[in-house]
Amino acid sequence: MIVCVCHRVSDRDIEREVRQGCGSFEELQDELHVATACGRCADCARDTFDVARACRPTAAETLASNAARVIPIAPTRLAA
Repeated sequence: MIVCVCHRVSDRDIEREVRQGCGSFEELQDELHVATACGRCADCARDTFDVARACRPTAAETLASNAARVIPIAPTRLAA
């Protein structure tokens, strides 16, 4: 859904910024300019940001998830 009509920012744009490490609403505003023009979207944008931050996995969860994806490679035999 479009959150900020003035700058055409969607909820997915906000979620993507959070996944990429956006740490504060002010940083989000610097990146996407959300809630910097008319201001009508400020509450929705902040709520969307807060929900995305709450759903973001912790660093430990990310490491565990990445470790689970590692596929062990069996040693190969060299042809003689």
